[in-house]
Amino acid sequence: MIRALLCSIALVLTASAGLACTGHAKQTQSCAEGTIWDSDAQTCVKLVNS
Repeated sequence: MIRALLCSIALVLTASAGLACTGHAKQTQSCAEGTIWDSDAQTCVKLVNS
């Protein structure tokens, strides 16, 4: 009985941790050459050298 209760608690805690991470923004692995990731626009934008 105690073992089943502990397993249930462990499953609930791991599920809660997984749900807590869903609010993160999506990002690409890399942008094409000449572009850079813009976190505000959530997309790759052309790299402008000044």
